[in-house]
Amino acid sequence: MVLVDTSVLISFFKGIKNEQVKKLEEIITKGIPFGINNYIYQELIQGTKTKKEFDLLKDYLSTQRFYGLKNGLRSYENAALLYFNCRKKGITIRSTIDLLIAQTAIENNLYLLHDDRDFSYIARAEKRLKEY
Repeated sequence: MVLVDTSVLISFFKGIKNEQVKKLEEIITKGIPFGINNYIYQELIQGTKTKKEFDLLKDYLSTQRFYGLKNGLRSYENAALLYFNCRKKGITIRSTIDLLIAQTAIENNLYLLHDDRDFSYIARAEKRLKEY
């Protein structure tokens, strides 16, 4: 099972052909279960340019599988620990949302398909984060 990050989905929706989009297309073709989380959902729909585009994307995304954080407040503490552990190794993660996306992947034992170097940095500091 795969959590697909905003960075890949934006390229996919724009028709950009890069390595990560090819991986997503392979996931779709092979019927590998994949989904998003609430943070990815928000990032995608807030990036729309018109109300029509907003509604169209919202309707499409509402049909997708959603993965969530499983441990309430503890999940947010663990996401903060990801940041802390990265900083101890000299790595600064630029986005709180990326930490929450990574924590979602960890808690649900998902591979993370992304095109964002911060996730690779997190994966260096936290071996439970599996990159696709």
